[in-house]
Amino acid sequence: MRAEDYDFIEKEISLLESDPSVQEMRRFYQHGKVSTYVHARRVMLKSYAICKFFHAKVDYHDLLYAAFLHDFYLYDWHHVGDGSHRLHGFRHPKIAAENAVARFGVSSMVAKAIRTHMWPLTLVHIPTSRIGWVICIADKLVSIQEVLSRK
Repeated sequence: MRAEDYDFIEKEISLLESDPSVQEMRRFYQHGKVSTYVHARRVMLKSYAICKFFHAKVDYHDLLYAAFLHDFYLYDWHHVGDGSHRLHGFRHPKIAAENAVARFGVSSMVAKAIRTHMWPLTLVHIPTSRIGWVICIADKLVSIQEVLSRK
C-alpha cells in the first residue's frame, strides 16, 4: 500500500483509535502473544489491501470499521476458568457486533459483517456483503499467519 492509503486509514479510524474501549483490546490476547488490538488492525489492513488490489467497490469507511471491530468482545477468553468461554469461536461475533452497535452506532450492514466473520465455523451466519466476505477471508489469512509465526 502507498503512504496515502495509510493516511486515509488513520484518518477514517481516528475515532476508534481514540476510544478507551478500543484501546482496552490491547490487554486481551488473540493468538499467542498477539493482542486482540494488533490482530484487529492486521485484519483491517489486510481487508483494505484486498479491496484495493481487486478494485472492489466498497464503502471503505464501513470496511475499516467492520474489520477493526470484528473482534470487539473485550474479554480474555483464554483464561476464564469457569468454562463460560468454551464456545468463544461461536459466540464472540455476536458479542462483537452488539458492542460495535452499542459503542459506535455502526450500521446494520457493518454489524452483519462483524457477525458473520467466523463463517464457516458459524455455519448459518454466512456473509452476505462484499465487505463481509473480505473480512471473513482476511481474518482467516491473518489468523493463519499469527498461529504459524509462533511455531
